[in-house]
Amino acid sequence: MKAAQFGEYGTPEVLEIADIAEPHPGPGQVRIKVRAVGVNPVDWKIRSGMLAEILPATLPLITGTDAAGVVDEIGLGANGVAIGDEVFGVTSTEAIHGGAAAEYAVLDIFTAKPPTIGFAEAAGLPTAVETATRALDDMHLAEGQTLLIDGAAGGVGSAAVQLAARRGIRVIGTASEANHDHLHALGAIPTRYGAGLLDRVTALAPDGVHAALDIAGQGGLLDLIALTGDPQRVLSIADPEALNLGVHLSARVGPAAPAAWHALDQTADLVRQGLFVLPVGATFDLHDAARAHQHSQSGHIRGKIALTVA
Repeated sequence: MKAAQFGEYGTPEVLEIADIAEPHPGPGQVRIKVRAVGVNPVDWKIRSGMLAEILPATLPLITGTDAAGVVDEIGLGANGVAIGDEVFGVTSTEAIHGGAAAEYAVLDIFTAKPPTIGFAEAAGLPTAVETATRALDDMHLAEGQTLLIDGAAGGVGSAAVQLAARRGIRVIGTASEANHDHLHALGAIPTRYGAGLLDRVTALAPDGVHAALDIAGQGGLLDLIALTGDPQRVLSIADPEALNLGVHLSARVGPAAPAAWHALDQTADLVRQGLFVLPVGATFDLHDAARAHQHSQSGHIRGKIALTVA
C-alpha cells in the first residue's frame, strides 16, 4: 500500500510516499480503507524531531494518528461494527503516533461516522475533540465562569469553544481578525492576540478570567498568568515553557489513557444533531502530505487540515 512516511527527522521534505506492507487488526481493532486523514500540529512536531526526547519514534514512521474510512477487516472482540461501516478514530499506537496517512490503517479507538459530515470532517475530529475535552475536564470550570482560550480558531480551539459553551462557560477566544466571525459563530467572544491582550481581555471580562487555556504555544503564558492571577489556573497544551512557570502542561499519554476519549462518541452525537461543527480549512492529497505539514506549521489555521486518500 501507499503511505506517507519519514525515515529521518527534518523539514516537511523528509516525507515521502512509500510502498509498504498492509497492516491487519489485532484484538479489539478494526482496519479501514482510509478516505481521509486529519493533520495535527503534533504530526509535524514529531516529524521535525522537536518532540524526539519525549516521544521518540521508531523510524521509518507513517505520519498521522486520526483517520476516517470504511471498515474492511475486524479484529477478534471488536464488537458493534461490521464490514462496510463508515467510522473515524485513532490509529494503532504500537509505533508512537503513526499509521494514519496511508491507504489502509488500523484503528484502536473508533466510532461511527455521522452521515451528516464527510470523511475529511470526520478525520479532523479525534485529536481536536480529545484534547479539548481533556483540557476542559482538567480545569474544572463551573457554569457561568469565564475561560480565555489563546489560539481559539484552529482545530482544538474550535472544539474547545463549542464544548465549553455547552457547559455554560463564557468563552473569550484570541485569533486574527480574519477569524473573529468564525469564533463568534461558534459561541466565543473574539479578540486579537498579541500586544495589548491584558487590556483587551480586562475590558471584555471586568470581573476577571477564571481560567486560561494556551493552545497557541506562542509565548503568551505570562499574560495568561497575569489575567487569571495564578499559574495554576492556566493550562497549556503547546508550550514546554509552562513547566518552568508553574503552569500545567497537558499531553495525551496513549489513546486509551485519558477518560476523555468518551468524547468521540458524545461529539459524534452532537454532530448528528447539528450541535457541533469542526470545519476543514484546507485539504491536500495524500501525495501532498509535505505541503499539508507546511501549511500546518504556518499557523493561523481556521479549523482543520485533512489529507484525502483515493
